[in-house]
Amino acid sequence: MPLAAITTSHTPLMHTVEPRGDARAAVDAAFADARAFAREFHPDLVVVVAPDHYNGMFYDLMPPFCVGTAADAVGDYGTAVGPLAVDRDAARHVVREVLGAGIDLAMSERMVVDHGFAQPLELLFGAIDAIPTVPVFVNSVAVPFGPVQRTRLLGAALGRALLALDRRVLLLGSGGLSHDPPLPQLEGAPPEVVARLVSGRHPSAEDRAAREGRVREAGLAVIAGDPGPRLNPAWDQAFLDLLARGELGATDGWTNGWITAEAGNSAHEVRTWLACYAALAAAGPYAVRSSFYRPIPEWIAGFGITTAETLAPTRRTP
Repeated sequence: MPLAAITTSHTPLMHTVEPRGDARAAVDAAFADARAFAREFHPDLVVVVAPDHYNGMFYDLMPPFCVGTAADAVGDYGTAVGPLAVDRDAARHVVREVLGAGIDLAMSERMVVDHGFAQPLELLFGAIDAIPTVPVFVNSVAVPFGPVQRTRLLGAALGRALLALDRRVLLLGSGGLSHDPPLPQLEGAPPEVVARLVSGRHPSAEDRAAREGRVREAGLAVIAGDPGPRLNPAWDQAFLDLLARGELGATDGWTNGWITAEAGNSAHEVRTWLACYAALAAAGPYAVRSSFYRPIPEWIAGFGITTAETLAPTRRTP
């Protein structure tokens, strides 16, 4: 059965900060195209590949990759609270097959996810529980990171596992592109921040509101004239072009320090896109059907949306 993919940036500021000009209208139109692509493909399973932002994964145990056999969304930044419609059997199949392919992978029977997972599900399908889902966490925020190559290999193993299901599977990659929002770093942080990064589950309503307020203020500051965190449209476009050409192995030589220097601390979220495209490539040649990009400083994001699908096998003449 064919595979397809939608990759999209996410932003905690989408619900609270209005960007200048026609940026929102352009993003809305790109999401409308992506929704139409999803409807036409008509998946019966969506595999969401996304990061976390210290809402579900913490330094008490920070895996590089994890599959949830059950998952609940925390409802941050205006997204929904509650369970995802996780297909437990499909999730366990993915865990078995990816581990069998030699990729170290954690499994969670009680995964907690945030807007990185919830926002694209809501924007594309209307709700976080609208369609059977397998959540795949890729650490893209909490240093240290593994080599980028491991993410590509994860994606390839994921693609082979999904092909074995013989279902119509849409891969949904969430994150990136260049951006550097005000997220804390463990190294050099004051003791109270370290404590939150290590074991910050179930914050109080006041603590969550304060955290979300700091991010919103960063977006509003850009509107008020602050240049804001640096974006790198040239880097973003080069990455989009690389995906379209199918040159995924070119990322094997990327270092984590180079990604941070070129595109910001949170640009590592492009690992989610890489994993999805590597999964597509495991099924054979693919084609990018649409590619949208707009740098939106008010959302602290180089904002992109792509759609792609595997190509029908070429029929051989007798």
